[in-house]
Formats: sequence, structure tokens, C-alpha cells
Amino acid sequence: MPARILAVANQKGGVGKTTTAINLASALALAGQRVLVVDLDPQANLTSGVGLKGQTAPGGTVYHALTADVGDGRQFVLATNVQGLSLVPADRNLTGAEVELVTLPEREARMRSLLAGLRDGFDYIFIDTPPSLGLLTLNALVAADAVLIPLNCEYFALEGLADLVSTLRRVRASLNPSLDIAGVLLTMHDERTNLGQQVARDIRAFFQDRVYQTVIPRNIRLGEAPSHGVPAVLYDAKSKGAEAYTALARELLAREAAAPREQHHG
Repeated sequence: MPARILAVANQKGGVGKTTTAINLASALALAGQRVLVVDLDPQANLTSGVGLKGQTAPGGTVYHALTADVGDGRQFVLATNVQGLSLVPADRNLTGAEVELVTLPEREARMRSLLAGLRDGFDYIFIDTPPSLGLLTLNALVAADAVLIPLNCEYFALEGLADLVSTLRRVRASLNPSLDIAGVLLTMHDERTNLGQQVARDIRAFFQDRVYQTVIPRNIRLGEAPSHGVPAVLYDAKSKGAEAYTALARELLAREAAAPREQHHG
């Protein structure tokens, strides 16, 4: 089976996209899956969060992979310290890619071309996207089978989502007809506040069964882990945040296992 490709996307910043990409991917790797994470954010927080800040693969970074004519995608893949987890790294060069991609052929589909040659080597591929709906995020959406949308449980969580949903519709209409929503993940949840509970209810009412049962709490350890270059699921496996991402990995695997049967009946 070729890898399932999930874009972790939300054009709002600070919703836990990178934290989710790192810890869900790591939890799946620890569960025996072969996982690749692609850092498509010019801030390169994913790259530093797995301890590979400033590292370059033999072929270069994701910037080179997107802007050059690539033969073998494997030259852009690095092993991480987590067994079973690999990375296509990013660095600041990626900032220029938004502009440079504009004039390149197949500019929206370059990530899809890159991953086409890598799919058979992995079970899951996660693409961490920047907080915008520009060409980098578009590349992720065109390459992906489905989108995982992290939403923080705050007052404006649903604001701006209409933009993301309309972008998904446009991508489906013209570039990637099979693009689906894998799930909506509630992040930075504080069950002690009425607001957190109300926002969680609103999001579940809006997206219904697309929302994962697992909720990611506000957790100090999730914030600390990246500065040590270690996923939180390894940095402090017993922390509430790490346990939540481990539970999310189990839920994702269970959903994925059930999905083909649902389609069969539907």
C-alpha cells in the first residue's frame, strides 16, 4: 500500500499545526508505522522540533526539492532520532519559494511529483504547512489524500475556516478531486473554562463526526519539547500532551482501518 498523505493545514497561526505534525507522526512511528514528515513552513519549526535544525539532506532541503527538477525524491529525506520517522527538512530559503514557484511549470503540483516517488517507502506522510493559503499550502493540498485541520479552542477558532473550506473546494474542483477532510483536531483545550467547552461544542456541531474524539490539552511539556529538539511523546511520554497525541495516533489508525469498509457500504 502506498503511503497515505495528510496535509496538516489551517491558515491561522498558533493552532498547533507543527506540534501536531511532530507528535502524531512520532506516535505513529513508535507504533511501528513508517512515517515521513515534510516541513513546508519557512519557519522550519518542524525541522528543529525533531532535532535537525540546519541539517540538509544530500539533495538539499524541501526548497530545492520544489524548485529544481527532481529525479529521485529519496535524496531529500533524512533519518531522525525517532525510529521509523524520516524528514524532508526546511530552512529559510523556503521563504523565496512562494515567489519562485509562480513562474515554474506545474507550480501547484510540484510536491505531488516529489512524493509520488516516496509513497511506496512509507505508511504515512505528513506535510506541515505555513499559516497562509499561498502556493506552499496549495502544493500540500494538491499532494495530499486528505487534510487534518487543527483548531484551537478559542473564541475565533471558526473564523477564517470558511476560507480554508473554500480553498479545499477549489482544489477539489480543479487540481485534486479526491481531496478529503481526514479530521478536525481540537487543540489547546482547557476544559476548566466555559469558553473552551463552548467552542469545542460549536466545532463538533459544525464538523460532526469529522472531529476526532481525542482532544489535545493545553500542556507545558508540548511547548518545552521543541526547544530540546525532541518530540513531546519522547520528551515526557507521561505528560498529558504526549498521552493525547498517542491516543490520537491510535484513533487515526482505527479510523483509517474502518474507512475502506465504510466506503464499500457507502
